[in-house]
Amino acid sequence: MSKKILVVDDEQSIVTLLKYNLEQAGYTVITAYDGEEGRDLALEELPDLMILDLMLPKIDGIEVCKQIRQQKVMIPILMLTAKDDEFDKVLGLELGADDYMTKPFSPREVMARVKAILRRSQAVIDAAEHLRSEQKDYLQVGELKVYPEQYEAYFEEDLLELTPKEFELLLYLTENRGRVLTRDQLLSAVWNYDFAGDTRIVDVHISHLREKIETNTKKPAYIKTIRGLGYKLEEQKGS
Repeated sequence: MSKKILVVDDEQSIVTLLKYNLEQAGYTVITAYDGEEGRDLALEELPDLMILDLMLPKIDGIEVCKQIRQQKVMIPILMLTAKDDEFDKVLGLELGADDYMTKPFSPREVMARVKAILRRSQAVIDAAEHLRSEQKDYLQVGELKVYPEQYEAYFEEDLLELTPKEFELLLYLTENRGRVLTRDQLLSAVWNYDFAGDTRIVDVHISHLREKIETNTKKPAYIKTIRGLGYKLEEQKGS
């Protein structure tokens, strides 16, 4: 069964281009031309991936992303922006986008990003199946429990409010607890894409995770910064 992708953009030429290339690659494509229609389709159809333009009629992409996440719908979202504006990118990631691309873009680049996001989603499914084979349903480090099948994580028994990409990053850190992981390793493993050294995306997500699981973000007990290298999820006593 082919993966379903929702494309939301108010430019007919971009929708046509994306639809053609995605269908050629074997995906099922549904489309919308404004934010309200895109939001409603996302919640009704629950596609495997959403390609969402930032600037849309009725409600913009940031608001669409926000409203979808408020409904606890964890569809991966690839945000498109015509502005090469760091504020837009970071804000989009904070509100739950998984990745972003700046217009103009090549269809080849879009396909690489789509495949990367869907591969990582599959990796989460694989992690859940591996745990089931061991008759477990979660990974634990100290007071942190990560449930791949439910796409949920708990800290001190409280459910964490995580975006899909934050969850995937936390899962990968947990699977590799005690190991030092470079930013490039994390980019490759969690985003499955070469961001040409743009490791800020990792730092933004690490910062958000720390806000949710650290008592003191200035002196983190779980996600340690290894200066000059990257990050490590610290093993905790008794875990």
